[in-house]
Amino acid sequence: MKEVQEFLKDAGVYYLATVENNKPKVRPFGTIEIFEDKLYIQTGKSKNVYKQILDNPNVELCAFKDGKWIRLSGELVPDDRVEAKKDMLDKNPSLRGMYNENDDNTIVLYFKNAKAVISSFTEGERVIEF
Repeated sequence: MKEVQEFLKDAGVYYLATVENNKPKVRPFGTIEIFEDKLYIQTGKSKNVYKQILDNPNVELCAFKDGKWIRLSGELVPDDRVEAKKDMLDKNPSLRGMYNENDDNTIVLYFKNAKAVISSFTEGERVIEF
């Protein structure tokens, strides 16, 4: 899991895919943290992406760096605990202008049944499951 997090942090931006009305929706994300041995992302409850995840928690994300790419698929599980939100915001202080662990909008979500595939044209594929 740590290797997946490091890859995504080094990439800087990853693209998260959800589904709405049977159509794919993809958008850039940047937060990716480990808390209590789970890999978390963060968003706002008011955003369409959160509503899409509630309707269908199966997501996939993708990022590219240094000639390699990663695809991470799994289910996202919301965690509305203040401790989990605070950990995310403390590790990403630039988000504090928009989010607060005590507001009604901030939400963090962790991956369940996750499978990451790291690939390149020269090194083949490596699978990491958690």
